[in-house]
Order: sequence, then C-alpha cells, then structure tokens
Amino acid sequence: MAPITPAHELFDLTGEVALVTGASSGLGARFAAVLAAHGAKVVAAARRLERLDALAATSPNILPLAMDVTDTTSLEVAMDQAQDIAGPLSLLVNNAGIAGSGRIVDTAEEDWRAVQHVNVDAVWHLSRAFAKRLIARKAPGAIINIASLVSFKVGISSASYAISKAAVLHMTKAQAMEWARHDIRVNAICPGYIYSEMTDDYLDSAGGQEMIKRTPQRRAGDPSDLDGTLLLLASARASGFMTGSSILVDGGHALT
Repeated sequence: MAPITPAHELFDLTGEVALVTGASSGLGARFAAVLAAHGAKVVAAARRLERLDALAATSPNILPLAMDVTDTTSLEVAMDQAQDIAGPLSLLVNNAGIAGSGRIVDTAEEDWRAVQHVNVDAVWHLSRAFAKRLIARKAPGAIINIASLVSFKVGISSASYAISKAAVLHMTKAQAMEWARHDIRVNAICPGYIYSEMTDDYLDSAGGQEMIKRTPQRRAGDPSDLDGTLLLLASARASGFMTGSSILVDGGHALT
C-alpha cells in the first residue's frame, strides 16, 4: 500500500506553472488566486490589463499577461510570453467565456458566432497549442476546462451558451482520450449558478431568486465553492488517475 500523503502535501502545487484565461474578474480571478496560494506560479491572462495588475499585486506568484483568446493568430505569441515570464507551462485553465442571450429564433448571427468563438474555438486552439508544447518537451501536464451545469441541462440559460458548454464537455473527453498517452490529463469543472460579474444581476432578480428556491440547497454558489474541485484537478498527486472526468458543483441543481 502506498504511503498516505498529508492533505497539505496533496494539494501543494509548488513547481507548477499555470495559465488561467479570463482571469481579470469573477471565477478566473479566484482560480488564479487559489492556485497561487497553493504554490503555483500563475500567469493571469485577459484583455483588461489594469485588472490583472491589481490581481498580481495581491500575490508574488501571480503574473499578468494581456491576452485576447479570440485572436487565435496571437495565441502562440502569448504562450511564448507566458513562458518567458513564468517558465514552461504545466497547467492550463480554460476559463474565459461569455454568456449569450435570447431564444434561438431571436439570436443574431453575430451573437451566436461570438459565443462559440470565445467558449469553444478558443478552448480548442489554446488547448491544442498547450498540448503540442508539452508533447514536444515530453512533459506531463493538465488542462482544466470550465464547462457548466448547462452542459447537461437546457432551458436555464440561453441556448447558444448551453450548446457551447456542451461542446466544451465533449471536447474535454476527446482531448483526454488523445493526450492520455502523453501524460496530459484533461478534466472539466461544471459549475452551477455561482455569484460573479456574469451572473450577479440575474441571481439578484426576481427570476433568479425563484430559480434559487428550486435548487435543492436553496442557494447560489460562491466562487470559493469551486476551490476544492480546482485544487483536486490541478494536483497530479490528488487526481493523477483522473482524465476525461467532469465534476458538477451546482448545489444539486442538476437533480431537478
């Protein structure tokens, strides 16, 4: 039997170099802070550099990087910059995303494309570039894709957003299957409704409050509710035998 690893060692990320997209606010900022607090060197990437600078001021382990995930031609350059400031990357958190609006028949073509471009295309291109670098170095690594409760359950968000997150979930499985032989683990976190800049207005509305009442735990989530799941999937010690998995963190909402 293998020796028991104490919890403080199990989730010690010292030596890991992480890239977190969409890190200027909301869940992305929280993810960057949590990884940094557990020893990882974190490149916090987003378009709003002033917010990233403020986040970086909170920890010597956080380094800001201006990145537009929709500009696929610049991703290789951005990853070179991340490596220059932090070292070879070992962990990628694909968090950047936008919400759609409206029903299918009311959704404009440009809105549909914008949601798919950020939520699906960027995950495809950035994960691919990240994996190619690990494979070339013959180095292990991990990808955490941020999917959603609506990857499984429609009717509680815009259809374009739900479709994009279902695609992320299936992409996670395809990536995990192809890259397991290279010791690259790919897993997904599927949050339910979590308070953030994207969801605050809805959750505070009458409709949002009614939705919360129908959730088994009778509450929306706090970003801190995702800390443990993030650390589990980020740590090779804790989740070394997990790949292609998806973890729902939704207060039981999927049960309804």
